[in-house]
Amino acid sequence: MALFAFRNRLLSSVVHLSRKNVDKICERHLTSKQLVYSEFGDPAKVLKCQEVTIENLKCQDVLVRMLAAPINPADINTIQGTRKYPVKITLPSIPGNEGVGIVEDVGHEVENIRPGDKIIFTKSALGTWRNIATFNANYVRVIPDCIGVAEAAMLTVNPCTAYRMLKDFVSVKECKQVVIQNGGNSAVGQNVIQFCKEWHVPNISIVRARPNINELKKDLQSLGATYVFTEEEIPKTTIFKEKQIEKPVLALNCVGGKQLFGIIKHLQHSGKMVTYGGMSKKPVISPTSAFIFKNISFHGFWMTRWNMRADARQRDLMLDDITNMILEKKLKPPVHKMVKFDNFKEALNNTLTSKGFTGCKYVLDFC
Repeated sequence: MALFAFRNRLLSSVVHLSRKNVDKICERHLTSKQLVYSEFGDPAKVLKCQEVTIENLKCQDVLVRMLAAPINPADINTIQGTRKYPVKITLPSIPGNEGVGIVEDVGHEVENIRPGDKIIFTKSALGTWRNIATFNANYVRVIPDCIGVAEAAMLTVNPCTAYRMLKDFVSVKECKQVVIQNGGNSAVGQNVIQFCKEWHVPNISIVRARPNINELKKDLQSLGATYVFTEEEIPKTTIFKEKQIEKPVLALNCVGGKQLFGIIKHLQHSGKMVTYGGMSKKPVISPTSAFIFKNISFHGFWMTRWNMRADARQRDLMLDDITNMILEKKLKPPVHKMVKFDNFKEALNNTLTSKGFTGCKYVLDFC
């Protein structure tokens, strides 16, 4: 009996020690380096790098080690406080709407996600500008490991914006009608061109004049642009009068200002213009005749709002389509530069200049 009692005490001690070890593992003290702003203003001034302790993993959480996160113009505008979003920004806040990471650990109720999985994020404003963090498992999506870091990091904002605008206002994939857009060399613009090429949709891109304009035109045409014009050339073109191409039924606008007259002039009767950005910081301007005689309609699109309203099936179908195109090498990311996380101010300063809006996207590299 004494032997059995000793054995039971020994087993009890082992179990107790094991539980203590498990508790110690569960309460491990991981720290995260993250960019935080406590006031709106110049991102290079208000963003600070802080090191904080990560909270313990909850049952529905995943612990993610970030690989990369892009800096989008919308991120900059949010930090500056120049955009009024329906989603309330609570300060202090960690910026970053998209990115890619590797799962390090999962909560005990998480299914279909395992350590080692490569993931992207399906919800905006989760704060991806940090090297390691916990996120709710409902807001991450596992992607094929063979998708490159840059492609994955930039998957959920610009490609999705282009995809939805080409489907939700006029489904050009089915009708094969012409699309016209300004900002053709922007990240969204390049995605629009590539989707149109894959779907056999004629498309016209408008860009700002610059010294290397012929080189830029060739680059966009190699992606699949049918025609490329400068803002000064588009009002004067004769391609529609000469029946080289049908007039567009859908216009995509990320610039604004009076240059829209050159687009509206060429839209078909009852055509639609969708605005998703305002790089010129000038209002959308249209002649009255476009409403009265051409029945042109004007719409706005914001990817975050679409994500808030869409069901899981819609989102999955879209991300499946985009992922497959990336895997088939039919959709490639815009020209980009990976910048080490510690050098984040370099990326911010370049994105803030006009250079940041000419096709080169800056991506924070956490590796």
